[in-house]
Amino acid sequence: MKIRTSSSSSSSSSPALNISYLLLIYCCCWTYWGNGEYCEVNLCHNGGTCVTGVGDEPFFCICAEGFAGDTCNATENGPCSPSPCKNDGECEVISNSRRGDVFNGYVCRCSPGFEGVHCQISCISLLGMEGGGIVESQISASSVDFGILGLQRWGPELARLNNQGMVNAWSSASHDKNPWIEVDLQKKMRLTGIITQGASRMGMAEFIKAFKVASSFDGKVYAVHRAEGQRKDKVFVGNTDNDSTKTNLFDPPIVAQYIRIIPVVCRKACTLRMELIGCELNVFSNAIGCVDPLGMKSRLISDSQLSATSAFRTWGIDAFTWLPHYARLDKQGKTNAWSAASNNRTEWLQLDLEKPKRITGIITQGAKDFGVVQFVSAFKIAYSDDGQTWTVVKEQISRTDKVNKYLQP
Repeated sequence: MKIRTSSSSSSSSSPALNISYLLLIYCCCWTYWGNGEYCEVNLCHNGGTCVTGVGDEPFFCICAEGFAGDTCNATENGPCSPSPCKNDGECEVISNSRRGDVFNGYVCRCSPGFEGVHCQISCISLLGMEGGGIVESQISASSVDFGILGLQRWGPELARLNNQGMVNAWSSASHDKNPWIEVDLQKKMRLTGIITQGASRMGMAEFIKAFKVASSFDGKVYAVHRAEGQRKDKVFVGNTDNDSTKTNLFDPPIVAQYIRIIPVVCRKACTLRMELIGCELNVFSNAIGCVDPLGMKSRLISDSQLSATSAFRTWGIDAFTWLPHYARLDKQGKTNAWSAASNNRTEWLQLDLEKPKRITGIITQGAKDFGVVQFVSAFKIAYSDDGQTWTVVKEQISRTDKVNKYLQP
């Protein structure tokens, strides 16, 4: 009997694995002919299929389309109900198509400062203007106002959010027609926003009403920030008084070493206290790398990196051999998946990653062999650094072999 990889967006709760080889051990495989009963008494509702003999649980249910839950007693209302998007991300339905047990017809529109498939990755740390992590030598400006009789220096190093004192902010000189203040972050950073604040001088409120943001990698060539798809420079709305704060987020985020604030409209004087929001570029990139596809569908992973114990041939014909390198998500054609020659627990599919990679999850999918739906209903995952010694992924608490279950044909 043939084995098919079935659709299961199965992401282990165990820590991510740094491994060179990945082995899928198939525990329970079915040719799916309809709603046949696999339990003596079917405990699954709404046409669900009951399966026993897999893992520690006495049974689990393979639910019919549109139903979910341990016993298929819950109704699925679509890919955005409930919303899978985190951090106030907006779920947008593309189509109600399905890929196995997960909807794939949606995208998460993330709030600025968050990214990832489900907006789960944040880049909203305070970078150090208020706390002092950004030192005085990193802050410069086009000019400085020296205030009353030249005795007060409103220098750029004072432009720190919530700075206190009689002289507590940066203010440009009155003759400066193109003022700016700049922070050298000393390395490439990812900036997702800015918090601004005005100040008071002799009882008079001074603040920046509107401003632009420019960025640079070298401190010589600058690009003014523009909103996604726009040709005009983005003008940010600033403050309305001297003390309250205003937060503006950058969409898209800015990657740069130098960030420059360019006042457009000021009240009384271009006076500013501020904080920058963002994160280190390498930290963000590493996080992104843990949710990106590794290349099975795109073929960045080559055919030669895939192997298996066996491959099934439909009707014994070589042209219909379900080879291991066919095991690519959403592959099309008559033979569009890997299938083992026999349906037992000794079969496996192996991927050579060629160098250590961090693996955080797996998406699997079934296929049809001349109209017959086939899939793998449960499997284990093993990993190795040398292709010889293998370790099966364990449950975190019980330390028994983790069985990944497929809950929808």
